[in-house]
Amino acid sequence: MTGTNYIKLFGIIVGVAVLNILVLSPGFIGVEIGGSALMTATGVTLLFASAVVLIYGSYTLLFKQPVALPVKQIQTHEDYIEALSKFKRVKALEGNISLGLEQLDRMKKKKETLLNVLNERFDTTELSYKKFASVTYEVEKLFYLNVRSILNRLSIFDESEYESVMSRKPTLFSPELLQEKRKVYSEYLSFLSSSVGSNEEILLKLDKLLLEISRLDSFEPGDIENMPCIQEIDSLIKQTKYYKQ
Repeated sequence: MTGTNYIKLFGIIVGVAVLNILVLSPGFIGVEIGGSALMTATGVTLLFASAVVLIYGSYTLLFKQPVALPVKQIQTHEDYIEALSKFKRVKALEGNISLGLEQLDRMKKKKETLLNVLNERFDTTELSYKKFASVTYEVEKLFYLNVRSILNRLSIFDESEYESVMSRKPTLFSPELLQEKRKVYSEYLSFLSSSVGSNEEILLKLDKLLLEISRLDSFEPGDIENMPCIQEIDSLIKQTKYYKQ
């Protein structure tokens, strides 16, 4: 359950409580259960409806699994977190998924830090600002592209079949077929580890960029192009120019 769901559930509880107080309290509307038939019916209906709202709201927010958003529709940082979190309980994936979620959090913070530093040191109309900001957004785009690629692979990952194939229990499959199946799932995990590693490299390059910006007092456009971290980032972006999801 996410923090947002806790807030929503709290809001439902408060809303139901306030409504009941307004309707049943003698100081307000004053509907009395046990009074006239109409008042009793109204009060009982209100209490029943309140119970239904609380039960349904609690079930929806606490237990009901949200409908998975198709990967191609994922756009926001929160969408990526929600999509990746769905695989956190898969034992074979939990290590990389936990790291991937941590990386998403760090990516957001590093981008915000970089932009804050740029806003403090440059005017937004300066070429230096535009160059650094452009690089930051390109790296962020590449980072999320890696996460999207991970989600595309995970969307076809079958946990139950993986556990069946990787177990040492006797099966009806021939040894050769079983070996091929295990090879496929090993490639899943290898790809996941590789993509997570690539994003860690991206985060490291942003750290280097931030460090170099903090070291220098002034920048010329030509100096920026020659900065080691900028050259590394440009090389990384060029390597993925023809990247396909």
